[in-house]
Amino acid sequence: MLSLATLLYAIVGATMAGILVVVALVSGYDTLSYILMAAGLGAILALPTSFFIAKAIKAAE
Repeated sequence: MLSLATLLYAIVGATMAGILVVVALVSGYDTLSYILMAAGLGAILALPTSFFIAKAIKAAE
């Protein structure tokens, strides 16, 4: 399951980081520090999300 979660993290992490960067930019937080915080938060939030998705995929098999 760890290998599946690792593969999913590459996709989920980039997606969540991108979404939060877009939200930060649309909200008017357009300095580098806010953009980096949004990207970092997306990467951190993607960790449990990728494990949850991997667990759901394994349960469906």
